[in-house]
Amino acid sequence: MPDPAELFAQKTDAELLYLIQEPGRYPASVVQAAVQELQRRELIPQELPTSSRPPSPVAPGPDPQGWDLLREVGRGVFWPRPNYAATPLLLWLNLLVYGLLAITGTNPLDPAPADLVRWGANFSPLTLPSQPWRLLTACFLHGGPAHLLMNMASLVFLGLLTEGLTGWRRLLLVYLLSGVGGSLASLGWHTGGVLSVGASGAIFGLYGLLLATLLVRPTAFGQTGRRTVLVFMVYLLASSLAGGLEAHTTDNAAHVGGLLTGLILGAALPRTTVPR
Repeated sequence: MPDPAELFAQKTDAELLYLIQEPGRYPASVVQAAVQELQRRELIPQELPTSSRPPSPVAPGPDPQGWDLLREVGRGVFWPRPNYAATPLLLWLNLLVYGLLAITGTNPLDPAPADLVRWGANFSPLTLPSQPWRLLTACFLHGGPAHLLMNMASLVFLGLLTEGLTGWRRLLLVYLLSGVGGSLASLGWHTGGVLSVGASGAIFGLYGLLLATLLVRPTAFGQTGRRTVLVFMVYLLASSLAGGLEAHTTDNAAHVGGLLTGLILGAALPRTTVPR
């Protein structure tokens, strides 16, 4: 059996250097033999300083660029900035109310109707006779995580698209009033009684606000951008309303009421110049 030292003595300098530069790919005994042969040839010091020794294999960890990207996305969605102040405020309020429901004993996956009524749902026997504040509070309650996630995703999308055009005050006002308008439409349509929660009426009001802005201020987008946004909005509105017709738990009356409220307010409120 040939002597290992003789085998390494036959290797070129480049081969030996490659072996010690890739310690994770070869057994430790092979790397050590390559180091000894290079030391014998006086190509490396007899005692390698710590910084010059072959690096130990490092276990793969989280990709720092991936975490940085997630941080940037989170900051862009949840943190206020110029031309994006009302949207994160509304997002946090909806999440806060949902969190409070959970920590006070309500099942967050499937809140009981009695719990929703206690927290301010739009409930026919109580709302207009004596508790009209339910018209607004119902807009910050949700019937489960899927309901919340769908509405908050729509809120962020519309907020990013609209708030820079309208300003945070107008967007906030239209959101709140459209929520009330949607609740009123729900009560008026469901004459047999209704128990409703959700931000969808207010969110449809933002669709109306954006549509009114495109009609009243056609130069807000370029011609191509205006057509793209308009087609996309019509598609989202049509699909949402069609889905509401198929799902008995979806309150299309609140959707239509919020949409009309936002459209009217968007056209009627005085226009303001939004700083860029």
